[in-house]
Amino acid sequence: MIEPRQPLYDWGQQVTADADLFNDGSHPDVAEGTLLVPAGTPGEIVQVGYHQEANLPVYIVEFSVTPARVVGVFEEEIVLA
Repeated sequence: MIEPRQPLYDWGQQVTADADLFNDGSHPDVAEGTLLVPAGTPGEIVQVGYHQEANLPVYIVEFSVTPARVVGVFEEEIVLA
């Protein structure tokens, strides 16, 4: 069994989207493939969890876009602000 990777970030930290974030189908009110958060958008980590199949940390981030978006992201998709 692969041990889960420890998260680099913690809830409450300010981050920035490092890449454009598109809807992968997890936002039912938005068409799949739609841009949810443009690269460079600031946000705050509101929860840290794990992707069970990949044993990777997943961050729930509230991004400052209009309307505000809460998006699940991997470490490779965000950087500290």
